[in-house]
Amino acid sequence: MVKLDELRRDHEPSRVKQRLDSALEHNYVGDAVLGAIDGCVTTFAVVASVVGAGLSSTIAVVLGLANLTADGFSMAVSNFQASKSEVERLDEARRDEERHIDVVPEGEKEEIRQIFERKGFDGEQLELIVEVITSDRKLWVDTMLVEELGLRVDLPNPWRAGLTTFAAFAVVGVIPLLPLMLLSAESGYAFTASAIATVVAFFGIGMVKGVLLKGSPIASGIETLMTGSAAAGLAFGIGTWLRAVYGIEL
Repeated sequence: MVKLDELRRDHEPSRVKQRLDSALEHNYVGDAVLGAIDGCVTTFAVVASVVGAGLSSTIAVVLGLANLTADGFSMAVSNFQASKSEVERLDEARRDEERHIDVVPEGEKEEIRQIFERKGFDGEQLELIVEVITSDRKLWVDTMLVEELGLRVDLPNPWRAGLTTFAAFAVVGVIPLLPLMLLSAESGYAFTASAIATVVAFFGIGMVKGVLLKGSPIASGIETLMTGSAAAGLAFGIGTWLRAVYGIEL
């Protein structure tokens, strides 16, 4: 009964309006979660491979920070370029639709008519929909972009998407390095502390992802933890193998 009451409250007019309004704005949480997961995985992979190779904590910190900066920047630039390409594609499509409306307005009206006819509207109701949509030029163009071309009109700001990714990558990615930086190089607990901190970070990121996707936070946390652990285990194994191959002394 409680869930039914919550469902009813979620469908009150004010809640529906709020939900629809928020859907029109790009949510950058996904960019942050992606950057956070990648930052934590790649940085701890560096730490694990260095420790597996029997090298010092100082080397792990140096390589980890270098990786944090270079990979974080690379990922941010990639996200920026991808978002920028989407925006440019949308702008080009918008210009094309604007031109089509100017040159063949009746043909564009017919496209709107057939789009909504396929949704089950007909007769006067269909003609009213066509009239309402085509009386607002922006609504007309947006409808064509979404319904005809299958494009999103709520695209992210490329700069904000890139910066969000980099910030999350750097903030979470530094977590595996902190124990190595704070504890003495001779301490036998530095790597253990780094592993524990990373496990907590992996699980926490996964739980956040689960909440955002409206799934099970625990299951998502475990899934992310297993993925990160697999990457770290692979890196540690490669480091151990290289130590044996090249005869690196502890």
